[in-house]
Amino acid sequence: MLALEPGGRPEPVTGRDLYDDPGFFARYQQLRDAAAGLNEALEQPSLARLLPSVTDLDVVELGCGAGALARRLARAGARSVLAVDAAARMLRRAVARPHPRVRYLRADIETLDLPDGGTDLVVSSLAMHYVADYQGVLARVSRWLRPGGYLVFSCEHPICTARDPMTGWLPLGEGSIWPVDHYDRETARVQNWLGTPVVKHHRRLSTLVGGVLAAGLDLTGLDEPQPVPGTLVGRPDLEQHCRRPPLLVIAARKPAGLGVPVPALRRRPGRMGRRPAGTGGT
Repeated sequence: MLALEPGGRPEPVTGRDLYDDPGFFARYQQLRDAAAGLNEALEQPSLARLLPSVTDLDVVELGCGAGALARRLARAGARSVLAVDAAARMLRRAVARPHPRVRYLRADIETLDLPDGGTDLVVSSLAMHYVADYQGVLARVSRWLRPGGYLVFSCEHPICTARDPMTGWLPLGEGSIWPVDHYDRETARVQNWLGTPVVKHHRRLSTLVGGVLAAGLDLTGLDEPQPVPGTLVGRPDLEQHCRRPPLLVIAARKPAGLGVPVPALRRRPGRMGRRPAGTGGT
């Protein structure tokens, strides 16, 4: 149950606690079960384009939710997947569909620490905009990665998180407009999402990319997925996302070290992941 502020309004909920709220969780599951969100139509295809082949890789997923991506990575050949989430409700759904190479861990992304040099790939799907200490998380991720290891993550696009508060589309005459304001103000925002005031963190594009570079990683891919015409046939509601990018997907790699060559990524038909293309397309 949501706590109330002194004025009787619901208190904003952080990402760490959001998915354990029973009311929000029920509404979110309805959204996902109906495939009415952006995950299946936009975010997951973009993430897959920027992922390397995961065959024989040790993977960590930050913000695994109900475990769908973790299981796909395992089926695609990952040697092991450590799937991490703070929400007990999400993890209960995840463990109900076990995979022998997927292990689940309940932990907060912002306090999680793992052994240095213990993983080949860190992946995160739409969780980073809930993180307050973005640079701290990236610094730890860089330590966890083996030389030549990968980071691939998605988050809400800074165009979407900029306005404070996050109001969404605003009416303008007979149409609508997406307001971009307060872009330079990198603070927490509150968005009313699925009937719940949710805390998200706005960062400029330069901060999101610069944070990756500051962690000692090399940028290998960047994507702003938008609907393609074929997608709009079945999901005309996605047309609004042709007018401004809803999501940002970033791929990076840890340098292999002096004198140790990094092999080029290869596309493997039928396997999870494709070669990072510098600037990805839809």
